[in-house]
Amino acid sequence: MIIVAITGASGIIYGLKVLEALKERKIDTALVITDPARIILEYELDLKIEDLKNKATCYYEASDLTSSINSGSFKFESMVIVPCTMKTLSAIATGYASNSITRAADVALKERRKLVLVPRETPLRSIHLENMLEISREGGIILPAMPGFYHRPENLDDMANFIAGKILDVLEIEHDLFLRWSGDEI
Repeated sequence: MIIVAITGASGIIYGLKVLEALKERKIDTALVITDPARIILEYELDLKIEDLKNKATCYYEASDLTSSINSGSFKFESMVIVPCTMKTLSAIATGYASNSITRAADVALKERRKLVLVPRETPLRSIHLENMLEISREGGIILPAMPGFYHRPENLDDMANFIAGKILDVLEIEHDLFLRWSGDEI
């Protein structure tokens, strides 16, 4: 089981692409999405929460601190927060587990499970960088939404698939979401 959390930053397409790729590979997912992310989902992609729920194995409300994903006894392999707001990143860095996303991330870190945060903010303040460093020191992986261009993306999907592919790489899941660099291109 992989927990996929979507917070209210721009770039919800990255979370959508990850969910689609995991579903295609028949990997169980638990989806959590914040209320601000629902608004951005509709604004950026013209989708409703039900469209994302259909791509996940199960769904949990971000506000439900009694859900199973909030416990260390809940078995999940890894967690991806994509996109990850600076508010969520800050809460995780400081141990402020006030919702299901930050609590499950806290569980991932304390249980030494893989935690991948995909911030989509620019420019970054010093405190953002310090929070990222703190999470990295605890074993979390910071994977900024910074698409490459060596694969010559032709559209937004190609760029989003690049980031989704990098996330799958970190999770050690095989994929063909982008063309890998071989050195022969030059």
